Amino acid sequence: MKNRQAAIIFILVTVTLDVLAMGLIIPVLPKLILDFLGGKMTDAANWNGWFALVFALMQFVCSPLLGVLSDRFGRRPVILLSNLGLGLDYVVMALAPTIGWLFLGRIISGITTSSIPTAMAYIADVTPKEKRASAFGMIGMAFGVGFAFGPAIGGLLGSVTPRLAFWVSAGLSLTNWLYGYLFVPESLPTERRKNFSLSRANPVGSLVLLGFSLMVVGICTGAISALLTGRMVKRFGEKATLYIGQFFGAIGMFVAGIARNSVEFFASIPIISLWNISMPAAQSMMTHRVSEQEQGELQGALQSMRSITFIIGPWLFLRVFSWFIDPKYALHLPGAPYYLAAALLFAAMLMSTRIKQDAPTAPRSTSIPPPPDVVPRESMPSGPIAPITGPKENI
Repeated sequence: MKNRQAAIIFILVTVTLDVLAMGLIIPVLPKLILDFLGGKMTDAANWNGWFALVFALMQFVCSPLLGVLSDRFGRRPVILLSNLGLGLDYVVMALAPTIGWLFLGRIISGITTSSIPTAMAYIADVTPKEKRASAFGMIGMAFGVGFAFGPAIGGLLGSVTPRLAFWVSAGLSLTNWLYGYLFVPESLPTERRKNFSLSRANPVGSLVLLGFSLMVVGICTGAISALLTGRMVKRFGEKATLYIGQFFGAIGMFVAGIARNSVEFFASIPIISLWNISMPAAQSMMTHRVSEQEQGELQGALQSMRSITFIIGPWLFLRVFSWFIDPKYALHLPGAPYYLAAALLFAAMLMSTRIKQDAPTAPRSTSIPPPPDVVPRESMPSGPIAPITGPKENI
């Protein structure tokens, strides 16, 4: 029990540091790209787009691959190699002499941070099924903490020098790797591992305002994931928690769409953040539907789908936004992307109400129940048995 708790703490720290390290880079990477390009803002904007695209694309491709590898070779080596690779990659980015080296570093970052689904598979390995939703909620808290403090700290470090954030990120990742290497055991026994198959890994403003808004999102996400998810699942069950979260997500997106100032927009963030209770519930429900040997494959596939949404989502948001603010069209609706998100979440909520909930497993009993037509002895009346009266044809 003690080893299991220590392993869960390590995974939570791993995810927190991974997300924190990524958050540290968010405010400083655009500045570093701009410096490499001699202050050419247009070129820098294009390069930023390519950096974001290649990062998401690498996660899309590599998340299922690492998940399947963890099903074959165990979670520990995949997580440790990813942590080590991420730490060394930040060193490369900190020392990058050209934008090409920085771009290569971002590719490697996309590959190494794809270990997060493997960390979630580790949680599934060491956590009983009935407690997985709460454990995944803690993972959500780790994400929230990382996104809350990462950009804010990165902004402060970037005011000294943009490369300092990379050095700090490298230190965090390498420290976590060393701790895991020395103290964290493997979670997937050899007899529960599955042969590797490549087919199973197929993947179908200002910086201050940006850092502040991300901090608010991170704090709300972390608080809700840590304090509310487990209670909701215990009170209402995983299925109800899933569509309750989607309902509040839809409402929050609608509120963000009708917002006309920053105060109203920030008011929508806590409502949207309630959406986060649905994600651990959905993950837990999915882990119940695959074998223990396929948890890594499942988490890799989920992260791959998340990554492809990171590619499609921003593009779709910008296309919808640009269309509805174009003066040549009669309908002017800046909040249209949020209305679209609300509609999609509401549709997902309706679909989730049709999901069949896992039936609870009945406890085993060593006694043999009586046949249905036999009355138990203790339920029969005591005393002499009264004679049967009445017409014989009824006997």
